[in-house]
Amino acid sequence: MRPQGSPYRKAVMAAPIRFRGVPRRSRFLVYAVFCIILITLLPRFHLHLGGTLLFFLISPEAAGPYKGGHSADILKYVDPLIGTANGGHVFPGASLPYGMAKAVADTNSRAENAAGFVSDDAPITGFSHMHDSGTGGQPSLGNFPLFVHPGCPDDEFSKCKFTVMDRPLQRVPDTPFAAPGYFTLNLTNSLKAEMTVTEHTALYRFSFPGNETLNIVDDEDHSKVTQVPYSPLILIDLIDLMNSRSAGGIQVYPESGRVIGDGSYAPSFGSGKYSAFFCADFKGAKIRKTGTFVNTNATEGLNHLDKQGSGFYNPTGSAGAWLHFERPASNAITVRVGVSFISVDKACANAENEIPDWNFERVESQARKAWSEKLSAIEVDPYGVSGDMLTTFWSGLYRTMLSPQNYTGENQLWNSTEPYFDSFYCIWDSFRAQHPLLTIIDPVAQTDMVRALIDIYRHEGKLPDCRMSFCKGFTQGGSNADIVIADAFVKNLTAGIDWDTAYEAVISDAEEEPSMWGTSGRGNLESWHHLGYIPWDDTDRNGTGPASRSISRGVEYAYDDFCISLLASGLSRPAPEVSKYRQRGANWANYWNPTQKDLFRSAPDGPVSSTKFLGFMQPRTVNGTFRYQNTRSCSPIHNMHSCYYDTGLETYEGSPWLYSFFVPQDMQSLIKLMGGPAEFVERLTYFHTSGISYMGNEQGFLPVYQFHYASRPGLSSYFAHSYFPSLFNSTVNGIPGNDDCAMGAFSAFAMMGFFPVAGQDVYLLSAPFFREVKLRAKMPGKWAVIKVKNFDPEWKRLYIQSAKLNGKRYTKSWITHEFFLKGGVLELVVGEKESDEWGAREEDLPPSYPVPEGERVAPDEEYRSKLVSGHVP
Repeated sequence: MRPQGSPYRKAVMAAPIRFRGVPRRSRFLVYAVFCIILITLLPRFHLHLGGTLLFFLISPEAAGPYKGGHSADILKYVDPLIGTANGGHVFPGASLPYGMAKAVADTNSRAENAAGFVSDDAPITGFSHMHDSGTGGQPSLGNFPLFVHPGCPDDEFSKCKFTVMDRPLQRVPDTPFAAPGYFTLNLTNSLKAEMTVTEHTALYRFSFPGNETLNIVDDEDHSKVTQVPYSPLILIDLIDLMNSRSAGGIQVYPESGRVIGDGSYAPSFGSGKYSAFFCADFKGAKIRKTGTFVNTNATEGLNHLDKQGSGFYNPTGSAGAWLHFERPASNAITVRVGVSFISVDKACANAENEIPDWNFERVESQARKAWSEKLSAIEVDPYGVSGDMLTTFWSGLYRTMLSPQNYTGENQLWNSTEPYFDSFYCIWDSFRAQHPLLTIIDPVAQTDMVRALIDIYRHEGKLPDCRMSFCKGFTQGGSNADIVIADAFVKNLTAGIDWDTAYEAVISDAEEEPSMWGTSGRGNLESWHHLGYIPWDDTDRNGTGPASRSISRGVEYAYDDFCISLLASGLSRPAPEVSKYRQRGANWANYWNPTQKDLFRSAPDGPVSSTKFLGFMQPRTVNGTFRYQNTRSCSPIHNMHSCYYDTGLETYEGSPWLYSFFVPQDMQSLIKLMGGPAEFVERLTYFHTSGISYMGNEQGFLPVYQFHYASRPGLSSYFAHSYFPSLFNSTVNGIPGNDDCAMGAFSAFAMMGFFPVAGQDVYLLSAPFFREVKLRAKMPGKWAVIKVKNFDPEWKRLYIQSAKLNGKRYTKSWITHEFFLKGGVLELVVGEKESDEWGAREEDLPPSYPVPEGERVAPDEEYRSKLVSGHVP
């Protein structure tokens, strides 16, 4: 059941010709019958007109020439429920772009509810006001959930269920509905819940049937029905989704009904703790009784709980406050919950300043407007594109703006005039696609994020790689904030960025090993500097961190250093300094074992076989010899889940096959090591077709486009198209892994027809999924326009044959950020067969930056001997 009064219900029904909700087969039959009647009754119409009318009826957004322009109706193609099942961990609730308040119904879906809600059949545990989106691992935030009982058995408050273990109820099937700034569902206890948000405040509307008594169906035994008097009880629990609370308190004011509280909690993927505060007000019904509860024990009149007072309680599990109401006059109770990371007073001020009028429709409308304005940075011609694919595209763009979250003004750690963003989670994921996309479509927000990263360095001494809830997250690979900063520099994000401090920060990553590099910075730096690689058996112990992942960390350190060299050059640093980091950027080659075979068994007990491919990244020991790691380990076809945070293996969440392609700074040299362009193309094709590739992790994105470096950009376009709609689509399972706000960035880039090489001023071109794409340029009034002159709605013509940039022949397979800064028109001609001309000449290839072998970091043999002997410097 959809929300009848919501503007989103009106948007969904705005195009009745599409018969939303009617099965596709039935829709097709209706379309066909209607068109046959139309053509029969109007024989004087030319066949061409009849065909046009038929196409319009099937896909009205595809009829007629594209006029450009952006409509708020585009929001009907945003479905926040995409990715809320099968490990996507997408937050589908009400949010503003980068908003701190994120309201949704939470489920108790084990190992799936990292973002609160999951599209499964798990029961609802409450409605909470802050979440993260797309993360893996343990659930995050979900502090201070509300739960609503329409009534209690025998009208006794103590007979209602209070704990997170006892209170969960099933949702009514097909009632969850989400749209930008809005979420709703019904529970089996007759409750209808709706929610919307401002920046720091959630607004809920809980509606009831209004009967004298209500029938509560037992979730386990549907034949068991309990009648309860209609008299709502609403509780607020101090728990969070991870049940990590270590302190806190709550107070309810019986005269006004205001409830305030706080707690201390743990981050979901890091170390430390954070504090959170809330302030809840209620409107729509008179209060009968108030009290508090600890676990299953609810007490009337005891309106205060804390660790020091008479309400002392165990600070774990469920504990909180409750309010028992009379029957609401309008059969609805509105709840306004302000949140803060500073204080209760700040939480109350947030609520009072942001929603003084309690107007649900106004708040929802403003949320829609905010999302429409953000998405208006892009326009696409919908000609020939199905509603499902439009939904895939626009929903992907939407997800890129859910996190990081703008906590400016809510920084509980230090006072600063700089912006503060949090929930970066792992930049290891987001640097590859999300941040480059925001650089184009929302450069103001991306600039503020870069400034926030630099300010974190000022106050904590290191750039974060992973960060959430004011806490340091665990580093997964290199110090990849270095790449985000270099990317911002080469793409001319300048407003307010202190580049001197930025450079100081990345040099700190490259040169200074922290005492605990498991949560920031890099480890094994002495060996990295002296040997040019991280030995598998390194005895360098200047810092502490997981002694694993030497391959994946090593190739990432190399690319981090290369990006530092670009920044150093751009900032006119001394030539030796630039050269040092450029040379370290070539350290990836120290992991290349030219004799390593690709060994595997087709069956667990079968014989060992091998492919023709020779040479892979492998771990090395202190004395320089190579150590073996199965080339396919940590891939979907061999021990997929064996390479997480610290498993003792030498690659992280990916195989040596995958990491052997991660040399974006010097693909020219890598291709030579792999045997030349033809052999490289054969190897990369095998990677994508053998089951080794996994698109559910962000490292899999760039290899889709690396055919460009071997003069075969058409194959990049082919494989980009191959993942739609098989892996990226408009279902709740519509992304292949947890989102990290990056899966949507990949799908948006792929569908627009270009993909970034993060850290470099390079975008690799492929055939767009649209006839025309327009992106608002940084220069006022200008647009960057990509047109496909002979667009094929069936995507059989997916190979670029030729191109013109601003009317002039353009043969390169890549463009620079200048296109998005100044605007212009890129015209493409596509065909059904791969071109052997466009993008194929050496001068048309994306840039590579080889370092001659004689200029690379040479192993310091004196240092090596000390490591071997155990006399570590």
